[in-house]
Amino acid sequence: TMGRLDGKIILLSAAAQGIGRAAAIAFAKEGAKVIATDINESKLQELGKYPGIQMRVLDVTKKEQIENLAKEIEKIDVLCNIAGFVHHGTILECEEQDWDFTMNLNVRSMYLMIKTTLLQMLKEKSGNIINMSSVASSIKGVVSRCVYSTSKAAVIGLTKAVAADFIEQGIRCNCICPGTVDTPSLQERIQARPNPEQALKDFLARQKTGRMATAEEVAHLFVYLASDESAYVTGNELIIDGGWSL
Repeated sequence: TMGRLDGKIILLSAAAQGIGRAAAIAFAKEGAKVIATDINESKLQELGKYPGIQMRVLDVTKKEQIENLAKEIEKIDVLCNIAGFVHHGTILECEEQDWDFTMNLNVRSMYLMIKTTLLQMLKEKSGNIINMSSVASSIKGVVSRCVYSTSKAAVIGLTKAVAADFIEQGIRCNCICPGTVDTPSLQERIQARPNPEQALKDFLARQKTGRMATAEEVAHLFVYLASDESAYVTGNELIIDGGWSL
């Protein structure tokens, strides 16, 4: 049977766990050739059992590493920027190094990834960029998410800028804005709180549906945006949050 992504070459970051891993597997199942990258080599290797996925270790904050990888790939149909970090705290609890680390990983890495791959996409006169944003951004104010929300609002701005600048050259660019997703990174953040039981209750209280999203549910949206079904969708933030932003 034909897959929804047959023959597409998809490069994604943060593929070793959580949403990135779910997206990589979903892409491969739909017939894409997936280049899954992550900084965590041992976790990344677990994707080797899925046909259609090749693994590459990549630090998305390092321009030289990105450029070297791009040289190895003959063409990229879809770029998915998923790597990011969630800092917990208000502006008063955000030190300069927290601010710099977050903006570097959550925003500057996307700037580097897009700038590098866009040159190849423009040669092909076709390309598709999907960025990971969040409901905690310009969409909604969320407590104790100051620098994280700032970075994710910047991702929405970056997405719209790229979409507007290259719409006539066959490039489209969108971002996905989830609510709370049950991933290893969320579980780590819960365990890091002084009272993990209360932290879990707080996360669940934000989701009026009474549950969090699964990584697989978010991956469905990645598949839609990566496919030609969404050919007319560009410059948008697609919200998948169980009504949290209502």
